[in-house]
Amino acid sequence: MTTPQSDIGLIGLAVMGENVALNIESRGYPISVFNRTTAKVDAFMNGRGKGKKFFGAHTLEEFVASLKKPRKVFMLVKAGQAVDELIDQLIPLCEPGDILIDGGNSHFPDTIRRTQYVESKGLLYIGTGVSGGEEGALKGPSLMPGGSPAAWPHVKEIFQAICARTPDGEPCCDWIGENGAGHFVKMVHNGIEYGDMQMICETYDLMKRGLGMTNEEMHDVFAEWNKGELDSYLIEITRDVLGYKDEEGKAVVDIILDAAGQKGTGKWTVVAALDDGMPLTLIGEAVFARCLSAIKEERVTASQEIKPKVKKFSGDKAKFVNDLRAALYASKIVSYAQGYQLMRAAARTYKWNLNYGGIALVWRGGCIIRSAFLGDIKKAFKRNPNLVNLLLDKFFKKAVSSRQAAWRRVVVKSAQLGIPTPCIGSALAYFDGYRSDRLPANLLQGLRDYFGAHTYERVDKPRGQAFHTNWTGHGGTTTSQTYTV
Repeated sequence: MTTPQSDIGLIGLAVMGENVALNIESRGYPISVFNRTTAKVDAFMNGRGKGKKFFGAHTLEEFVASLKKPRKVFMLVKAGQAVDELIDQLIPLCEPGDILIDGGNSHFPDTIRRTQYVESKGLLYIGTGVSGGEEGALKGPSLMPGGSPAAWPHVKEIFQAICARTPDGEPCCDWIGENGAGHFVKMVHNGIEYGDMQMICETYDLMKRGLGMTNEEMHDVFAEWNKGELDSYLIEITRDVLGYKDEEGKAVVDIILDAAGQKGTGKWTVVAALDDGMPLTLIGEAVFARCLSAIKEERVTASQEIKPKVKKFSGDKAKFVNDLRAALYASKIVSYAQGYQLMRAAARTYKWNLNYGGIALVWRGGCIIRSAFLGDIKKAFKRNPNLVNLLLDKFFKKAVSSRQAAWRRVVVKSAQLGIPTPCIGSALAYFDGYRSDRLPANLLQGLRDYFGAHTYERVDKPRGQAFHTNWTGHGGTTTSQTYTV
């Protein structure tokens, strides 16, 4: 019988699992490790884990027996069926009060279901977002745990020991909420990540094809931007990618095929927004931009059939680069405003008690979207915990308004040059739509009532009353039975 010796156990020794395990051990916690392919356990124990406080198990039974109670099992396996299968293998080996932790990129409805299932067996469950990539996993990721609230006190110390820290030393990890809340917030994080990257790429495209700037010139611009309001991990690595050359002296960015991949979290974010009726337009455009890039061969054929022509830029290039910075910052505000609207809607739908300022703090370090900007979001929710939209906060309202003219110049110029800016353009359209007290949906409702008797409301009557017009004179008075606002 194995003597319990480890404070926590980790299953799954791929890149992320290995690095999280090393991170935990480096903070002083003895840890057990297991992998379905046991040769990986031996390789780890004889390699990066040699001479450290690790216990390498060759069976799940041995692994579970090595853990102190309540047992804490951190699973870092492929999202989907593999998680369900592992849970079913672990439950008979565990005891009431033991805690199963899923640190993969699981879809939040799966985490809601698994929390209920595991709790029904007397155990506790955590689904935690882990952001920061390979380096973050090793040195300090952003952690977004949700699930069984009773589990949090048992893992809080370890989680907050291994996570990233803000410049002020605050841990980038806090309890997010019940059941699937942690994985939902991680999903929104990834959606915002999609939007941030696409907006950076649109800015790069305008610089490269529009202004004819060299990689070196763009490298210098992003390096300068990273010292100011756009200070962030993604701007920082954009600078580095633009400046990187291979052993032959070639710029690597120029030899990368322009076909983007995706793993699905951006799509999940957009689907969740559609389910909750939230206008997540910018992230939606970012997902579709990747889809468009992926049909490379079709685009090449179209470019030969419908000759593209990027017009030559005329004007003050330095001034336009400043406009690009302003447009990128204003659009970024819209992206986060939409993301927070989605989280607020989901909190109502799933009855989560989300701490919006706390989420900004969790994202402040360790994760891919970490930026100085997130400190301003935390302050906004500290000023008003019930803030409906970031655009209504005094700081962000002023930030967007003061950049509005430059933002419009960028969108107009991109259209004139023939260079697409789907995210930056959609952000401006959302901004204009959100602050419009009247939109053309009155005509839309008239059209719906005309062809489908879907009814409409009137501006001179209380909300909720349905009206129908017999537009043709022979349509009758029968109306549709459902009316959704």
